[in-house]
Amino acid sequence: MVSPASRRELVDWAKHGFQLTERRACGAVSVGRSMVRYASVKAPDAPLRARLHELARDRLTFGYPGLHVLLRREGCLPQ
Repeated sequence: MVSPASRRELVDWAKHGFQLTERRACGAVSVGRSMVRYASVKAPDAPLRARLHELARDRLTFGYPGLHVLLRREGCLPQ
């Protein structure tokens, strides 16, 4: 399976390499234009992920439920 990011890159390559419009480039590589134009509105969670990795490295046997409880106690997650 090809990721959406790599499909966007392929459309961009087709647009610039062959000087196609976005519509024709999407049609040539069988990708929907809505997927190419999609912009995520999700808040970045890099600090949360970094803290989760730190906790998982320190507490190898906790698993997801234990790490979730620790993150909630620290205030990283809503109650």
